[in-house]
Amino acid sequence: MEKNYVSTRNDQIQATAKQAVLKGIAPDGGLFVRPDLDQVQLDLDRIIDQDYMENAVYILSGLLGDYTEEELKECVKNAYENSFAAEEITPLKKVGDVYVLELFHGPTSAFKDVALTLLPQLMSTALKATDQKALIMTATSGDTGKAAMSGFQDVDRIGIEVFYPHNKVSQMQYRQMATQEGNNVKVFAVEGNFDDAQTKVKQLFMDEELNKKAAEKNIMLTSANSINIGRLVPQVVYYFEAYKDLVKEGAIKAGEHVSFCVPTGNFGDVLAGYCAYMMGLPVHKFYVASNSNKVLTDFLNTGIYDKNRDFVQTISPSMDILVSSNLERLLYYMSGKDSEQVAEWMNDLNTKGRYDIGPDLLAKIRELFDGDFVTDLETKETIKDVYEQTKIVLDPHTAIGYRVAKEQTERPIVTLATASPYKFSIDVLDALGIDSKDEWDALNKLEAVCQDPVPAGLAALEQKEIVHKEVISVDQMLDAAVQGMEELV
Repeated sequence: MEKNYVSTRNDQIQATAKQAVLKGIAPDGGLFVRPDLDQVQLDLDRIIDQDYMENAVYILSGLLGDYTEEELKECVKNAYENSFAAEEITPLKKVGDVYVLELFHGPTSAFKDVALTLLPQLMSTALKATDQKALIMTATSGDTGKAAMSGFQDVDRIGIEVFYPHNKVSQMQYRQMATQEGNNVKVFAVEGNFDDAQTKVKQLFMDEELNKKAAEKNIMLTSANSINIGRLVPQVVYYFEAYKDLVKEGAIKAGEHVSFCVPTGNFGDVLAGYCAYMMGLPVHKFYVASNSNKVLTDFLNTGIYDKNRDFVQTISPSMDILVSSNLERLLYYMSGKDSEQVAEWMNDLNTKGRYDIGPDLLAKIRELFDGDFVTDLETKETIKDVYEQTKIVLDPHTAIGYRVAKEQTERPIVTLATASPYKFSIDVLDALGIDSKDEWDALNKLEAVCQDPVPAGLAALEQKEIVHKEVISVDQMLDAAVQGMEELV
């Protein structure tokens, strides 16, 4: 069978799509990429005429070569048929003069649902050809954890462990994770920030002793973060869907270019857009919207990626990240698929905390990418202004994307709405000048002004028992992984 994925750091390390989905990360610590992705050109007219689920099968067929069409149809049906509150799955709405792509109508009210309802299906399908089990280890800055657990709950032959930064997620995000049911689910609060947890998870995947123990038990260690290509590729679909909706609405004609503004910390969501671009989506520009942890803004301005800076805790916690893992995939493609050079940069990042891509490559990246950052104060201003002008309530992450989009001159421009405002109700109400006692009081008060009712999954949280209470150090994550394997056997 054709091996069509390679490591960003060594193109001699190859894998089929199914192998890449199961492994999550390449054995050398690199990320799996399709070197020929720019040769996979999709038919825009066909996409414009199809519904979301048909497009998902069509687009994923171009990305996941060794999944059959029948397998993909089954995966897509199981993922999307009854799990999203919006019939369109990812509806596009005009808010002022900016289009907002709503990605939060899934089970956990975050954009990651689009991928994490599908990833378990892709992984289970890939596992069927083996006699192995899989232990998923995932670090989360807030949303990936809940969405992954919800997707993988009680899935046969799969265990999942989620690590989140202790006291550095919203109260709603905390309750979503801490109340998660499922015999195969474990949640750990980790002392430190997201980058500490993410770095350790990556190290665990590379740990020879741990991998040896896993092999003895016939267990595969893998991830549900966007470092896993199976998490990333479902997100490509909604960029084409947004484009389809713009054509249907008459905002553009097929073939005209559109700009996207993406609030992101880990660079995964915008990287999915770049994949869509390589597959033929007509994109003028991608704008990368950051919060005060503006490592990506600085990189796009200077060509120097430098994580040696103070970590800032913000009201957009899912973007509180200093190591943007998926940027590595962009560097691979933009450098002319120079895996040796990428390996050198990633080594510099690990040893020095920084790397410099040089002016020539920066100029090439800047032809397609730009970005800016937004402070907490500006985020709150934007939430207030947008509500006063449109009666639409944005969550803090979406507000960051919206503000950066507004600053651009070209239209149409689409910003991605990555979470429901109800997930951050206290901060949203504060921005609107409304006091609240706690997150439940905030939910009820927000419903009085919000365009959508409280999502059922969030409303139910108040009565749910906290079942995951363990707080561990970064060093204890290894013990947690070993224990997870024991329980999976």
